Amino acid sequence: MIQKHVLCQVLITLSMMFLWERIYAQQAWIRINQLGYREADVKVAVMGSKEPIECTRFEVVDAATHKVVYEAKAVKYFGKYGPFAHTWRLNFSPFSRKGIYYIKAGSIKSPEFKIDNRVYEGTADFVLKYMRQQRSKYNPFLKDSCHTKDGFIVYHPDKNKDSTYIDVAGGWHDASDYLQYLPTSANATFQMMFAFMQHPESFQDKYDAWGNEGSNNIPDVIDEAKWGLDWLVKMNPGKGEYYNQIADDRDHQGMRLPTLDSVVYAPNKGFARPVYFITGKPQGEKYKNKTVGAASSAGKFATAFAIGAQVMKPYYPQFAESLVQKAIDAYEFGKQHPGNTQTISVVSPYIYAEDNYADDMELAAITLFKLTGDSVYLKDAIQFAHMEPVTPWMGADSANHYQWYPFVNLGHYFGAKLDHHNRDTYIRYMREGIQRVVNRGKNNPFLIGVPFIWCSNNLVVGMLTQMSLYRKITGDKSFEEEEAALRDWLFGCNPWGTSMICDLPENGIAPKDPHSAFTHLYNYKISGGLVDGPVYGSIWNKLIGIKLYAPDEFEAFQSDVAVYHDDYGDYSTNEPTMDGTASLSYYLSMLQSDTLSRLEYDKEGGVIKIDSDKKHVYLLFSAHEFAEGGKHVVETLARNKVKGNFFFTGDFLRNKKHYALLQQLHRQGHYIGSHSGKHLLYADWTKRDSLLVSKDSFKTDLEKSLEQLRKLNIESGKWYLPPYEWYNKQIVEWCKELGLTVLNFTPGTGTNADYTWPGLKNYRSSGDLLQHLFKLDEKILGGSLLLIHLGTDPRRKDKFYNKLDIIIKHLQKNGFMIKKLPN
Repeated sequence: MIQKHVLCQVLITLSMMFLWERIYAQQAWIRINQLGYREADVKVAVMGSKEPIECTRFEVVDAATHKVVYEAKAVKYFGKYGPFAHTWRLNFSPFSRKGIYYIKAGSIKSPEFKIDNRVYEGTADFVLKYMRQQRSKYNPFLKDSCHTKDGFIVYHPDKNKDSTYIDVAGGWHDASDYLQYLPTSANATFQMMFAFMQHPESFQDKYDAWGNEGSNNIPDVIDEAKWGLDWLVKMNPGKGEYYNQIADDRDHQGMRLPTLDSVVYAPNKGFARPVYFITGKPQGEKYKNKTVGAASSAGKFATAFAIGAQVMKPYYPQFAESLVQKAIDAYEFGKQHPGNTQTISVVSPYIYAEDNYADDMELAAITLFKLTGDSVYLKDAIQFAHMEPVTPWMGADSANHYQWYPFVNLGHYFGAKLDHHNRDTYIRYMREGIQRVVNRGKNNPFLIGVPFIWCSNNLVVGMLTQMSLYRKITGDKSFEEEEAALRDWLFGCNPWGTSMICDLPENGIAPKDPHSAFTHLYNYKISGGLVDGPVYGSIWNKLIGIKLYAPDEFEAFQSDVAVYHDDYGDYSTNEPTMDGTASLSYYLSMLQSDTLSRLEYDKEGGVIKIDSDKKHVYLLFSAHEFAEGGKHVVETLARNKVKGNFFFTGDFLRNKKHYALLQQLHRQGHYIGSHSGKHLLYADWTKRDSLLVSKDSFKTDLEKSLEQLRKLNIESGKWYLPPYEWYNKQIVEWCKELGLTVLNFTPGTGTNADYTWPGLKNYRSSGDLLQHLFKLDEKILGGSLLLIHLGTDPRRKDKFYNKLDIIIKHLQKNGFMIKKLPN
């Protein structure tokens, strides 16, 4: 094994020397997103030169034919930045043709890249590879167990418990060391559940609960989050008993696989590791931390438990129920012990120096409101939001390691969605944080506004998350170019031209020699891990114990502005982190989801088809005053194991006789959205451009239905079905302002006529509707939205919803999948 490793190191060194010589022969470079661009994306490359050259235009060239397919003068000069004496942004956003291309500016050529809506497909699951590899107790990558003896209690106020055994085996190792921290693990657990809540369609099921290959009918991201939740439960074995950390930096005694860990922390404890009790007071000896409370960790416990109680319910109902009280207890503990808990180091000064807690308690409060419906939590959340409107690193030039953690406050997003009265305040806070980072980056060619502190890539992911959610909830696209710049930064549009995610893309420039025992000792890949990212030259030069093991292939691109190495010896820039990787799962799932669904619109702007090139059908059910078919529809969907998409008016939602049906639909995981408040007619039947409602009356009516959904603990998502399925362009625009997308039944499908009764000129019997549906070809049915009313006027006796079983079987027999609407 040692000889093989030496040979590999020699080959790596020779290849790096060749690359190094080639780099020095070159003086200008064009940086692109190596993964590629979706067709409608903002697309910008960055060119940097060490010598004076001119650039006023550029070309996009077909990689196969070498023919110019797009010429542009959208060039913006930025001057000196980092290693480059001159820099330019080359914008080719208008070009959207699918294919493989390269950019040419004068004699300078970029690497090849794709334009394709599927470039991010599979990426959200890809990063889960690293999460599985980080598992403790049982490690599916190694097919072996580790750290099964954890641990013995430290700092417990009860001397009878202090130094005694507690079973906390499980969870994830934090990075390439084998410490385990509550703050990062709880955040990672929450981030993966949040990603699934937002974009369940982006995740697959190819692994079982233990992380071994093989489906278990549960999405892999849920399996991974459950692994985290199980460990969090162990770290909170009883009310008022919370633990913050397993092991400490005495772990750093050389690189080894976790299954071969031989570090002994205390006499007579064997390989058990210390488990640090949360006291809310400073802990440590030589390097004492600055803990002043417990709310930062308690809030993270509460949030993970509260979201877990909701996300895990369809898969582990009893476990989910057990988390409810634990979430409530953890939140109350945080309120009783305000302040932050920091991690502990014994032999070095490096700790997670978390100084804030209001963001953790805000997110805990708002998720508890979502879980329980208790408005007290809503009031608490806005008070915590006022305490920290903007996460302090945003717009700052520097910060201590993990000083403002987590790096994004998703409490603001949930608050904007769930708190109607304070929606504008939460949105303002989100925008202010984004604006500060945008302002800081506006004068450099990469538009990078995050400070290059340790784990700068985590800050990039946090800002991408906030930008994406702000755009989603407001419809405001004013930060689109800055968001695209940060996205592209992670995939190669940076001074070094490298992706920041191990092996993504596999055949591109991406971390191959990260700070990890897996790769360094055994050449095992650690695919999917997000590395720490560049740091200021001033930070890098002062760090302890850094030694490069190979020639620096990026030496030409290092500067005082930022340093990055793909070298095992640089733990500051090239070490993958578990929490950063988990946090990336949301943004990647969003990138997939946005283009997994190709939307088709009617002339008013309403969506009438989703993925017409696929054999997908979406069943829509609406109800206002009639719902006698509800029980039959729910039972039929359950029997056939398919999901429906239900749209209800506020009047329907307020009627207590429907509560049981609503809760059943919610439990079974169907999509539930708004069908307006009081089923108003928005536009004249004959003059569609003529509005019959004002903007204020429209928004008030719609908000009441959304508020009623929130009271029922139902998150409505982004889709809106207007009353009578009748609207105009203005209604569509007003909906966008509220973060909603209008949809309608697919013209020609005919099922929407099931509301008619004998005597009406347009009456269609259920038999007629069924026969018409059976005659539709794949071109019409592909991606169609079939509308069926949950109840109809009593004058209609032959209820079409009674044909639902026949409809489902017909569709499935002809190869159609019945789908839930994408979030």
